[in-house]
Amino acid sequence: MTLPSSAPAPDGTDPVPLLLELVQTPSVSGGEEAAAQALVDWFRRSGFTAYVDGAGNAVGEIGGRAEDPVIMLLGHIDTVPGILPVEVRGEILHGRGTVDAKGPLAAFAWAAARAAAAGVRARILVVGAVDEERESVGALHLVDRYAPDALVIGEPSGVDGVVLGYKGILRLRYEVERPAAHTSSPEEKATEVATEFWDLLRDRLTGHRPDVSFFEQALPALVGMAGDIERASLDISVRLPPDFDTDELLGWLDEQARGGRITVVERTAAVRSPRTDPVVRALTTAIRGRGLRPVPKVKLGSSDMNVVVPQWRCPVAAYGPGDAHLDHTDHEHIDLRDYRLAIDVLTDALGLLAASLGGVTVSAGEKTGALQ
Repeated sequence: MTLPSSAPAPDGTDPVPLLLELVQTPSVSGGEEAAAQALVDWFRRSGFTAYVDGAGNAVGEIGGRAEDPVIMLLGHIDTVPGILPVEVRGEILHGRGTVDAKGPLAAFAWAAARAAAAGVRARILVVGAVDEERESVGALHLVDRYAPDALVIGEPSGVDGVVLGYKGILRLRYEVERPAAHTSSPEEKATEVATEFWDLLRDRLTGHRPDVSFFEQALPALVGMAGDIERASLDISVRLPPDFDTDELLGWLDEQARGGRITVVERTAAVRSPRTDPVVRALTTAIRGRGLRPVPKVKLGSSDMNVVVPQWRCPVAAYGPGDAHLDHTDHEHIDLRDYRLAIDVLTDALGLLAASLGGVTVSAGEKTGALQ
């Protein structure tokens, strides 16, 4: 199903004001209340059933009947710290969150409204999740409360890009102590033990492997270190590829710890969808239908896809307007022409996806994602 780019939302207005309002409303992780309420207010004006949930997520549902498939569009409404001037120069909107990820979230809201107005047979839930940039509190709140039949994650992929997967992450802290000693003493120092631990980990995981993509490799990074002769600590991050044996690595690290203590701070598995995934196919077809060449992508970072997909196990991909290279930078901006075109792509994709899910029978009781 391809819907015309002129297909109106229920209120018939331009899609830019919603994005502009969200970008103008600061929402650093932990302080998303005003932005979430602004989105809920827009949902209600546009015909959604909407509310702010217990975690602070902005949730809106529109379209479909009780027996229709549930499609969730999961974006995030928080941003990293840093205030940037919000201004429009021609077709370019500058400001914190334009790319990561209020542009994709506003596109989700508009596409859902347009798809519902066009009669797409699906219950469409749009969620602006909180705290994605820190601990994914918003996504974790959703995991046991929803069970969508299909999921689109709102992250900048570029208007012609479809993100198939994200790497996982293992964050750990290594702490070691050694007795006080003079610098001239041959006794090992805590700082020396710590640096040797890092060298062992790096040598195990890295190497010149031109035949293997970065996405398929474990990529360690030493992100923090402190210490002296008696005490030392390391903060280490390892970006994990799909199907990586994290338990085996942790067991090996315990053997190399030399009396030090290893604390796992975060452990999140990688996720990746095949190109045959229904969400991937719907987005790819919709992009091609708008005269663009679809570009499949994988990301070396992680997102809320890593949080929810291991439990929901539903078709999934990430999509949204914006250049991901601008994430978290002082140059963050979005091309409003791409934003409008992404809304068209998403609207088309929702029609295609709803049609592909039409044969799936899920009772209302099983769909814990239904608004109650």
